[in-house]
Amino acid sequence: MKWKGKRQSSNVEDRRGQGGGSSRGFGGFNPMLLGPLIRLLFSKTGLIIVGIFLIGSFLTGHNPISIISQFFTGGPVQTENSAPYQGTEKENELAAFSATILANTEDVWNAQLENYRNPTLVLFTGSVASACGSASSATGPFYCPGDEKLYLDLSFFSDMERQLHAPGDFAQAYVIAHEVGHHIQKIMGITEKVDRLRGQLSKTEYNKYSVRLELQADFLAGVWAHHSQEMTQIMEAGDLEEALNAANAIGDDRLQKNASGHVVPDSFTHGTSAQRMRWFKKGFDTGDLSQGDTFNANPL
Repeated sequence: MKWKGKRQSSNVEDRRGQGGGSSRGFGGFNPMLLGPLIRLLFSKTGLIIVGIFLIGSFLTGHNPISIISQFFTGGPVQTENSAPYQGTEKENELAAFSATILANTEDVWNAQLENYRNPTLVLFTGSVASACGSASSATGPFYCPGDEKLYLDLSFFSDMERQLHAPGDFAQAYVIAHEVGHHIQKIMGITEKVDRLRGQLSKTEYNKYSVRLELQADFLAGVWAHHSQEMTQIMEAGDLEEALNAANAIGDDRLQKNASGHVVPDSFTHGTSAQRMRWFKKGFDTGDLSQGDTFNANPL
């Protein structure tokens, strides 16, 4: 891919090195403590405590609000002078690459969709908290419709190469474009329609809709690649094969076969290797959004 030197998106949150944090509101503060806290602060004892915190903040240079927050929540002190995360040279290059691919998807989809709004890419290490709950790196890249953000631990790209045997920068771009595809499904209202079926169907039946949702995201990734190539000529020889190899590597049938030696089709949630490759290639070949109705396609 010819990605170096191109625009990087500003819609990136770099949370690497921060950990997952708490999924509770108010940064981990329990709202049930609000009443007792107010009464304490306005008592004689509370005024003494606040005074101690103010003196301590003066002596240590810490933000007094941060110190008080630590006292009541048990969380760590966050200071304005905290050193930024220092990634390795390779990791930082992957971060720059991811921001560049996100910018490319922005250019493509803003040109294709009148109502498109740019999602945010969150880079994290280890674990992360999102509007969809907490997740670890083992979850893999994911999109959360609740906050319209893509979550990515850059170590996944190394896992793709070493464990899934799916190397290449365009394979990595396919992963990001697939998650952006889920964002488009959120904008179009498709995600909400599928989510409403969750409580109405058995797990086996719902899985079939999940497969169609994922295959459509693969198709949308292919549509992105089609228009990206037309607009920027970003692809090089072998790039398409990298993406197809990645789609093949993460098919449900292949992953199950490698993990347990057998395949359980009723448990598929993303589609087979052949299906994922076929729908990505269809999106790439046509570049036509109207060709991506996986929900009425038969067969898949």
